[in-house]
Amino acid sequence: MSQTTQAKQRKLKDAKLFIDGAYVDAISGETFDTLDPATNLKLASVANAGEEDVRKAIEVAQRTFESGVWSRMPVEERAKILCKMSDLVMERVEELALVETLDVGKPIKESRGFDIPRAAWNLRFFAEMAKYLVHEHYEMNGFMSYAKYAPAGVTSLIIPWNLPFMQMTWKASAALAAGNTVIVKPASYTPLSAVMMGEIANEAGLPPGVLNILTGPGGTVGTAMTTHPHVRRISFVGETTTGKTVMRNAASQLIPVSLELGGKSANIVFADADLDEAVKGSIEAIFRNQGEICLAGSRLLVQKSIYDQFLDKFVQAVKKIKVGNPLDPDTDMGALVSRSHLATVDEYVRIGLSEGAKLAFGGKRITSLGDGNFYEPTVLYDVDNKMRVAQEEIFGPVIVIIPFETEEEATQIANDSIYGLAGVVWTNDLRRAHRVADQVQSGLLWINCWYVRDLRTPFGGAKASGIGREGGRHSFEFYTEAKTITMKR
Repeated sequence: MSQTTQAKQRKLKDAKLFIDGAYVDAISGETFDTLDPATNLKLASVANAGEEDVRKAIEVAQRTFESGVWSRMPVEERAKILCKMSDLVMERVEELALVETLDVGKPIKESRGFDIPRAAWNLRFFAEMAKYLVHEHYEMNGFMSYAKYAPAGVTSLIIPWNLPFMQMTWKASAALAAGNTVIVKPASYTPLSAVMMGEIANEAGLPPGVLNILTGPGGTVGTAMTTHPHVRRISFVGETTTGKTVMRNAASQLIPVSLELGGKSANIVFADADLDEAVKGSIEAIFRNQGEICLAGSRLLVQKSIYDQFLDKFVQAVKKIKVGNPLDPDTDMGALVSRSHLATVDEYVRIGLSEGAKLAFGGKRITSLGDGNFYEPTVLYDVDNKMRVAQEEIFGPVIVIIPFETEEEATQIANDSIYGLAGVVWTNDLRRAHRVADQVQSGLLWINCWYVRDLRTPFGGAKASGIGREGGRHSFEFYTEAKTITMKR
């Protein structure tokens, strides 16, 4: 049975805007199509919002915020509703995973086994944490001061196309738990799962107007969401150039922003590492989600004394990656999100080869899987860090392997990038692990592992990889306004 047949049998619904607790058409009546990346056939029609729709949604969110129906609801009651939403996500995990896989092109085992369950955990984690936040209280010289953290107001969340449902809940859970009203714009490539959250919100009892979901182009919807004077917080996940635009827009109204942007993370393998573990982890760090992940360890730095041995092991492991139908539970790597992105990834491979990189495996579109956007997992080696393929974010299944001699050289290469989102170090030398972790300029760094996330910890990037931190108390600090109140005793 083809993916398209399965999709039709599941009756993927056309996606409308979700405003004030109801699904509505765009005021213009316009729509656009979202495509299945594995076939490039239409999945659904999607409402194409314009500036009027954004203004309407923001006015609803502002009115709802001022009413206090959510912002002044006791935190325990807010938490109950968010936990109910979490339960409903898990009750619908199969349906949500199918939609996510069809819309994104990612393997069903990732959608079912990680993305949707993690989305449910996001909702529960921030709901529970909101109940136990520690408040500040100080006494001095006959006076008492305390800090009150109040919800900031209308919050705009702009979500990327690679992990749409999980990313939406990662942002919205904290903003909602803090008492804000929220406007979400999912990416136009992958809007379908995000729109389904409206149904879940209604069933859980979230008051109308608290969560609003708008689909449409960033140039109109995103711009309006980041320049409206009622908006008091903006959180954006995406590439760095767009992030700069969001920041300029926000500056016009002095709106605080949190930006999670691009990455070109160094994955450093030292000679004393467990090579089998490092190979397995490095494969995961670049080819998971077709390499369409900001945290990818896309620059693989390998110490010269083990370079040939590691390269051989790595390439042999890459050859075993199963690329295929995303709905097949045995598939390791699915389709890239669009034809245009496939062309971009392939162009980078050509650029790398023209710059002098060598091709160990892959390097071309897979035509045997039909008209979908399937690309071979690709290994470029003997890469110089000055090459474009080592400096620019490819955001696809392409690894560049760079040799190094010493710890100092590895650190220098790792930091020779405009980005600073994440990093990985593979070594059995405890002191070296901590030295390198301290010296690599990144917001996150893993030692002998990758993609392990404790939601209590700060998340964000350095340099061109972003501004601000979310996660745990850092999320609540961003999505609230702190007020100090002092009284004479």
